[in-house]
Amino acid sequence: MTTFADLHLCPELVHTLEELGYKQPTPIQAQAIAPILEGKDLIAEAQTGTGKTAAFALPMIQRLSREPVNGDYHHIRGLVLVPTRELAVQVGDNALEYGRLLGMRVISIFGGVRFDNQIRKMKRGADILVATPGRLLDMLKQKKLSLEHLEMLVLDEADRMLDLGFIHDIRKLMSYMPEQRQTLLFSATLNGPVETLAESLLQQPLRIQVTRRNAASQQVKQSAYAVTNADKTDVLSYLIREGDWRQTLVFTRTKRRADLVAAQLQEEGISALAIHGDRHQRERLAALQAFSNGEVQVLVATDVAARGLDIEALPQVVNYDLPNQPEAYVHRIGRTGRAGKRGWAVSLVAPEERRFLQDISALIGKPLQVQPVPRFENGRLIEGAPLAEKKTRRKSAKSGGGEKSKAQGESQKISKPARSAGRRSLFSG
Repeated sequence: MTTFADLHLCPELVHTLEELGYKQPTPIQAQAIAPILEGKDLIAEAQTGTGKTAAFALPMIQRLSREPVNGDYHHIRGLVLVPTRELAVQVGDNALEYGRLLGMRVISIFGGVRFDNQIRKMKRGADILVATPGRLLDMLKQKKLSLEHLEMLVLDEADRMLDLGFIHDIRKLMSYMPEQRQTLLFSATLNGPVETLAESLLQQPLRIQVTRRNAASQQVKQSAYAVTNADKTDVLSYLIREGDWRQTLVFTRTKRRADLVAAQLQEEGISALAIHGDRHQRERLAALQAFSNGEVQVLVATDVAARGLDIEALPQVVNYDLPNQPEAYVHRIGRTGRAGKRGWAVSLVAPEERRFLQDISALIGKPLQVQPVPRFENGRLIEGAPLAEKKTRRKSAKSGGGEKSKAQGESQKISKPARSAGRRSLFSG
C-alpha cells in the first residue's frame, strides 16, 4: 500500500496529513505528486471529489518551501487559478492547512468583496495566491501586485473556467508571468477548448487520467424520475420528507428559479436556502457554512456551487432542472459519492428535458431511463412502485399564474408546494 512518505513528501507534510486523518493517497495524488516534485508540467484529468487539491497543493508547498523567504514580504511564487469564489476559499483554506508547519503564507482573492480589503490582505504578499481570473487581472492592471517571481501555475477546474468565459482573462494573465515556470492543469473533464489551452501553456506535459473520460462515479446511484414541470416542487418535498433527507443539494438552471424553489420548500416546513451569483459573498459563505454544519436541510443552487462545495459525506444531489450542457451533470453529481462513500443523484425530468437526458447518457456511456417517482414505505424507497396519480396543478405564489422561466426549454409554470404535509400529488410519468 502506497503511503504519502513513499511519494517523497517531506516529514512536515507527512505529519500534517496524519493529523488531518489522511490515510493513504488517492489515485490522482499517487500519480501526480512525484512528477510535480520533479518539476514536470502536468495535465491531470480526474472527476470531482478525487483529491485534486492535495495532488497539486502538497508538491507545490514542498517545492516552494525549499527556498525560504528573506524579509517580511512574500513574493508570489505559486498561483492557483480557479473559476469561482467558493472554490478559491476552499483551495486556499486547504493549502494553508497543508503548509502550516512549513510557514507557507496562502491568500485567496476573488470578486464580490471589497477591493481595498483584499489589497490589505496582500500587503505582506503571499507564497501561494489562489485567485479567480477577473479579480487577479484587475489587481495586476492597477499594479497592486506582481507575478514576476512566479515559479508554479495551476489551472484548477480549467474546463469550468472556459465555460464561464475566462479564456480571454487567462490569456491576458499570461503576459504578467515569466515564460519559464511549471504549469499544471487539473480538470474533471477535458474537451477541445481545454486541450487547445493546454497546448499553448504547457511544455511537454505528462498526462494523467484516473477515470474514464466524463465518467460518473461508480459510488453514485443515478435515478431519473418523470414529472411535469408543475409537479417538481411537490416531488422534491415528498422525497425529502418521506426519505428523511437531512442534507440535500438541489440544482436549478436559473437564479430566479433557485430563489423560488427555496421559498416553496420553506413554505412546506423544510429549511432551505438559495445560493447563486447574485447573492453577496457573505450571504453565499454563510449559506454554505449553515448547510455544511447541518443547520439547513436543503441548499438550492445554480451551477456556481458545483465546483466550490466540499462536503465529504453529502448523501443526495437533486437535479431539479437538468443542465443543457451534459458535462455540468457530471460536475453536479460529483458533489455526492465522495471519499469512498455512497451517494444518490436524483433528476426530475420534465417532458421537454428528455433530450438533455439523452445527451447526458451519451456522454457518460450509461443509459439513464426515466421512471415513475417511487413511493416510500416506512422510510424505505420502493422502486418500481409509483405513487397513485392525483393531478393537481396549483397556481404559483404570484397571483394569476406561475413564473415563466427564461431558461431554455422551459414553458410550464412552477407549482406552489402543497400546504398540507400529508398531501400527495401526481408523481408518476
